[in-house]
Amino acid sequence: MPNENMEINTICADAEASQFTLHSCKGDEQKTLKENVKPNKLPKIKILGTGGTIASKGASSSHTAGYHVDLTIQELLEAIPNISGICDIEYEQLCNLDSKEIGQEALYKIYRGVSDALQRFDGIVITHGTDTLSETTFFIESCIDSGEVPIVFVGSMRPSTSVSADGPMNLYQAICIAANKQSRGRGVLVSLNDQISAGYYITKKNANSLDSFNVRQGYLGNFVNNEIHYYYPPVKPFVCHKFKLKVPADAKTMSLPNVYILYAHQSFSADLVEAVSKSCDGIVIATMGAGSLPDEVNARCLTLDIPVVYSKRSVDGMVPTANLPTALPNKNYNVFASGYLNPEKSRILLQLCLYENYSLEQIGEIFRGVYGGQ
Repeated sequence: MPNENMEINTICADAEASQFTLHSCKGDEQKTLKENVKPNKLPKIKILGTGGTIASKGASSSHTAGYHVDLTIQELLEAIPNISGICDIEYEQLCNLDSKEIGQEALYKIYRGVSDALQRFDGIVITHGTDTLSETTFFIESCIDSGEVPIVFVGSMRPSTSVSADGPMNLYQAICIAANKQSRGRGVLVSLNDQISAGYYITKKNANSLDSFNVRQGYLGNFVNNEIHYYYPPVKPFVCHKFKLKVPADAKTMSLPNVYILYAHQSFSADLVEAVSKSCDGIVIATMGAGSLPDEVNARCLTLDIPVVYSKRSVDGMVPTANLPTALPNKNYNVFASGYLNPEKSRILLQLCLYENYSLEQIGEIFRGVYGGQ
């Protein structure tokens, strides 16, 4: 239900880049921004809206599919419990997309929005669709050193119109987590379904369930009845290599190298691998088992002039280096194991390596450092 104890003041009318400030008020009492400037010790939280199911509407209260993105971050905040005693908030609508539509332009907006907020806020919350949330969190953790500032991503599995919508509580919890001192020094976090997870490790494991991010790796704690419980002291992924994006300050997007993902299967064709290699800068293969590919495909991959990363189709498990094909004589080795990284995250890591113009040897060192890669 809308929170009647909140007054929303618009600072900028530009819907695409609008910024807002949220102030607590009582009844119809109007307060100016100047009157609200008073010393307080509440943490300052920046909320960045990007769309997703959490900002969607369905045809009826029973529909949990076929919905469309229709709500702004302002409307989402009107539906959550009163947080005026927890933190001070500013929020900004970066974009309003289904996460399947997030490409390099939207990803760069998120990167820039987080970067710009780091020095001025005590915590950052990003609303995001769950379908590609793990890719964005992996990218942000890989490209931004957040210091002590927690960066909390949040989404939902049901649209706002659902009879049991999970978005409002997820957003409320994410704000509380970002404002909590226990969250400092933990890097990128994800708040969904009462669970707190590390954004670097998290993966969506169920396409429909509310418990869609119930992961083995990166499970850090829980949110229960307004209490935040972490299982471990603050720590960031020690295997995470930090990249520095060299993008002009006035740029509207970035241009990462093309890396394509191929899904292996019975009768997987070596000709397909070679055909795809002619139109991209790198390939990631979701292999069968823990790096298994037909001998003909292994042989063809070794002849390519671009890097090829062996990942896996399965959600859990890893690709060990022992399952990689034997190197050809007198040719630079161009095949790498992803370790525990899934194909989507392997793609992002390879893109960032290529963006930095890393050599094949350097790419091998980066993947070797990512818990079991090569």
